[in-house]
Amino acid sequence: MDLLHFLHRNVKTIAMPLGMAIGAVLCRPVTALEAFSHQMITPALIFLMLFFTFCRVDVRQMRASMLHFWLLVFQLAGCAAVYLLLFRYDPVVAQGALICVLAPVAMAAVVIAGMLGANVTTMATYSLLCNLTIALAAPVVLSLVGADHCTFLGILSRVGPLLVLPFVCAQLCRAVFPQLARWVAEHSQISFYMWLVSLVVVIGRTTAFILDLRNADPWTEMTLALVALVICLVQFKLGRLLGRHYGDAPAGGQSLGQKNTVLAVWMAQSFLDPISSVAPTAYIVWQNFVNSYQIYKKDREAAKNQI
Repeated sequence: MDLLHFLHRNVKTIAMPLGMAIGAVLCRPVTALEAFSHQMITPALIFLMLFFTFCRVDVRQMRASMLHFWLLVFQLAGCAAVYLLLFRYDPVVAQGALICVLAPVAMAAVVIAGMLGANVTTMATYSLLCNLTIALAAPVVLSLVGADHCTFLGILSRVGPLLVLPFVCAQLCRAVFPQLARWVAEHSQISFYMWLVSLVVVIGRTTAFILDLRNADPWTEMTLALVALVICLVQFKLGRLLGRHYGDAPAGGQSLGQKNTVLAVWMAQSFLDPISSVAPTAYIVWQNFVNSYQIYKKDREAAKNQI
């Protein structure tokens, strides 16, 4: 029994690095499977895990706050700042840095934040606000620094259905089938394992993309990966500082640090220099190492409290 308890407590810690390793090693089969499904595996998993998470959210308690305001200010001002700072050094690196800041909060951030003890309602509110704000701002920003065919509907069509439909379905379930919603809410940890499978798929796809890159300067790729690491650490740290000021450090950290990298890679490949997508691709790895460390630290604290 002690062994089972130990394995259950530590599986979340090793799961994310293991999932990334499996996705990288099996990148070709994973990419082929995703193509066979017409790119529906990841969206289906995201929908289900968000449904499980949003069943815990009471829409009557959702309120915009000053924490949400400052997080949005940082994203919009920060993406412009890093671009202007790096543009003279290398426009491609500047584009990669911009997209790592501009990208909206990951839809899975609600799941991880809940594991870290964040207020799920705060996270759900910011997830809605952030994705809709970036859907409006991204076409303007990307048309200034990249191509001019980025449209509001193009971005919104990527995030809208995956973000809005699970929320609507969860609230309908709470209203019409309260017992089912209660069961789902009590078992919301299942969403972590759904997210883990989607992580394997995303890492597999992005690994295949990097392997298939042609005419890319290795130094530029390494610089993009390093810049993504610095931005990742800064965003998690600053987010936690802001969150702590408003009484919820985990919510602040995940809201600012954990990005919708699938959308970020798509935006970079579609509207910027495709090589710049190496930055959000590397960001996938960095943010999941940070999440692994945070979950490990949280579980260690919980284990100490039980002693």
